[in-house]
Amino acid sequence: MSGRGLLMWDEAVTGYDFGPGHPMDPVRLALTMGLVRAFGLDRAMDVRSARAAGDSTLRLVHREDYVAAVREVSADPGAADGSYGLGTTDDPAFAGMHEVSALIAGQSVAGAEALWRGEAGHAVNFAGGLHHAMPGGAAGFCVYNDAALAIARLLELGAERVAYVDVDVHHGDGVQAAFWDDPRVLTVSLHEHPRTLFPQTGWPTETGGPGAEGSAVNIALPAGTGDEGWLRAFHATVPELLADFRPQVLVTQHGADTHAEDPLAHLAVSLDAQRAVQESCHRLAHTYADGRWLALGGGGYAVVDVVPRSWTHLVAIAAHRPIDPETVVPASWREGAYASTGQRTPARMTDGRTAAWREWEAGYDPADRTDQAVLATRRAVFPLRGMLT
Repeated sequence: MSGRGLLMWDEAVTGYDFGPGHPMDPVRLALTMGLVRAFGLDRAMDVRSARAAGDSTLRLVHREDYVAAVREVSADPGAADGSYGLGTTDDPAFAGMHEVSALIAGQSVAGAEALWRGEAGHAVNFAGGLHHAMPGGAAGFCVYNDAALAIARLLELGAERVAYVDVDVHHGDGVQAAFWDDPRVLTVSLHEHPRTLFPQTGWPTETGGPGAEGSAVNIALPAGTGDEGWLRAFHATVPELLADFRPQVLVTQHGADTHAEDPLAHLAVSLDAQRAVQESCHRLAHTYADGRWLALGGGGYAVVDVVPRSWTHLVAIAAHRPIDPETVVPASWREGAYASTGQRTPARMTDGRTAAWREWEAGYDPADRTDQAVLATRRAVFPLRGMLT
């Protein structure tokens, strides 16, 4: 297995652009890669582009009629009428939609293939993590579900156990749906409660289909949850589940929209807590998956202040070159970011927080809403897996 990490990148992914005013501004991708380069991380990893996913790959998850519909509106955006979720406010049609969406999917699939073949230990595609796309439709800014496609490709190559851990603020509904009946895939999603946030799914009682009971895990956190509660919920569920499942590959989705400054959601997580979970995922991959780790991006709509720093930390961790949170953000990048966006950027790679939490084993508080959420998940899932709650 290669000792160097793999960074999947193609400048063309910045063409995933729903238009002016849409929250999914592709500048977040360009700024992230710029910050990665400013820290020299592109020299610490193998940077690789992959071909766009072809139809046979897309059909591992997506229906043929849906792929055809994406192709049609990609060639003629004016034909989009909301069918298949295309041409909606969330997913406006744009020229080249099929090509760039398939390109992003191809990067994640190629990263998964490299891990399985031993060409790399870790692979990152921060342009990926488009977890809301369904087999038959676009949703939530997502056209093709690159995370599900990467997992499906691993299964096709012979993987028997793949774990997917999603820490985006939104429920990883598309990935869960793709593998609802497949016990070979464990999907874990830590997200804001469906009562207060799209897509209104991800209840703790969603635990997997017939023959795959206990393979879907949902931790639904109350709006306002901050660092301590978010980290406590992660550590009260994910490590035990991975220890039980023992995946051959760990796929993680690191949407940065849990951040307190994100305009589309209601958690209050810091960059420092996001970095702590990234480090934990890295460690868990080494502990339970022989180091095979595919790390993806996802949501994140504080596109200047938060996303580039969060995902640069992710790349650095995967490169085994972690960045000290107190490190000064390179002036050249800050100047370039201001020139391109008109927004001033944070001076350091930290929000100035200390990532700390109380371990679940220390006992829980039945009056605490975060603890109630954790307990609901453990009670719903752990017995189905033969684990103690």
